[in-house]
Amino acid sequence: MTAPEAQTHATADTGGGVRRLVLLRHAKAEPGGNGPDHHRALALAGRQQATRVGEALTAGGLVPDLVLCSSALRTRQTWELVASRLDGSPRVEVSDDLYECTLRGLLGIVTALGDDAHQVLVVGHEPTVSTTATFLAGPESDDAAIAQARVGMPTSAYAVLDGPGAWSAWDRSTATLTYLGRPATG
Repeated sequence: MTAPEAQTHATADTGGGVRRLVLLRHAKAEPGGNGPDHHRALALAGRQQATRVGEALTAGGLVPDLVLCSSALRTRQTWELVASRLDGSPRVEVSDDLYECTLRGLLGIVTALGDDAHQVLVVGHEPTVSTTATFLAGPESDDAAIAQARVGMPTSAYAVLDGPGAWSAWDRSTATLTYLGRPATG
């Protein structure tokens, strides 16, 4: 599950033939306390994880042109640290809808994306990111990635899916899950 530092992913076809969706679970957060879950911050380990994710996404050619980020503090902090290591400045949309989003909710958001978005990063939560990866994964998907998605994604793990040219065509088994893992932690 650990991403090799030189792990690269062929760039999605920006001519409309292929779209790429990267589903990222937020990095390690502080344990829940007396405050609301929505306000949980990243732990020190999570801050380090998020920085490594940004480096891995850049090294792998996975710099998005659009980021959809849950409004929870830990996801916003994850995104900020990922962004600090990216080559590029994608458009970012922070949404309350992604906080307690279900598979169907996330699928609705993805299928409503415009044609100008070719490579999209979603910074979200479990179990939605893993169930969405499993749902979208078609028969050409990587077996190890599917197996990991079925048991859940650890903090700072990301899934890479390539699919049909129109976001509106994304549905059960229509994408190829090519990778699921996370950068080395040390």
